[in-house]
Amino acid sequence: MGKVFKILSIDGGGIKGLYSASILKKFEDKFQCKTSNHFDMICGTSTGGLIALALSLKISAKDICEFYEKKGEHIFPRHKKINIPFIRTFDYGLYKQIIKGGKYSDVGLKESLSEIFGDKKIRDCHNLLCIPSYSITEAKPKVFKYDHIQGDLSRDNMAPIVGIALATSAAPTYFPLAELEYFNNEQFIDGGVWANNPTLVGLLEALNYFVGKQKEYDSIEILSLSSLSITGGKKSGLKRERSFKDWGADLFETSMNGQSFFTDFFLSKITEIYDVKIKYIRIPSVAIAKEQESLIQLDVATKEAFDLMKIKANDQALQFEKNEDIKKIFTTKKTYKIKKHGKL
Repeated sequence: MGKVFKILSIDGGGIKGLYSASILKKFEDKFQCKTSNHFDMICGTSTGGLIALALSLKISAKDICEFYEKKGEHIFPRHKKINIPFIRTFDYGLYKQIIKGGKYSDVGLKESLSEIFGDKKIRDCHNLLCIPSYSITEAKPKVFKYDHIQGDLSRDNMAPIVGIALATSAAPTYFPLAELEYFNNEQFIDGGVWANNPTLVGLLEALNYFVGKQKEYDSIEILSLSSLSITGGKKSGLKRERSFKDWGADLFETSMNGQSFFTDFFLSKITEIYDVKIKYIRIPSVAIAKEQESLIQLDVATKEAFDLMKIKANDQALQFEKNEDIKKIFTTKKTYKIKKHGKL
């Protein structure tokens, strides 16, 4: 029987990462395990990148969920809406997003990340990693990785995890560019601009270095976790001439959702035609009622939003934990041994 290379992939989605983390919490509770012990590689973009990095440090999904709930409003503080007589309501957050350098400072995000990650570096992680970002300085995608032996990498292991987390989650118009001292002040933005669903990134990394003819592994299992997304579409007859103000949050989220959908479609097809055996499981977003859409946003960090995300995650986890493939993933250990500080 051949060796199976197991990949966990986690989509971006801002504070909605609580949904993905809550599903993993349910699986960890059900199978009495830590996610890190069951995946050879963990991939994550934006908020999914934060989850991936935390899991790879053997932080429990329960603690990650608590992080979102405790730090959510510190990261995404609520902006006041001012009612001006005879004029429409003035949304200060939207004003900042359009005119004044971005909707949020990254001070709260940095402080929160520093609390959970401290001074840990990529070399302290226990899984292979693929964390997408985009370099504004170099005008090209960037994938932060654990420096594995097969690729003879010596690039990212000493990079501070806080910086990598900032680079993958610096959503345009929401947060400032991430400027990383470790990489000579190179500037980055959210990996969601090109790989909000990072499954394809992980698959290509696996096929390039670990799986296939004359490689250690001969098959791949992928568990891909979606964020919550507004999948119901819009009514027809919308205003066609749309400024940034008209688009609002939909501008960034529409791009993210489209990319995630395409990657899911691609993976479902490549498993049918590629000569390496690839088992692909996608846990999708659940349906969001029209009345719930205002709570399911990238930056709505309220108790009502958190409760709704946990309800949706609980329902989805209860359905998928009965899946025999899920059970197998979380009851069999990973097999890839990563290089730690110059030793296996």
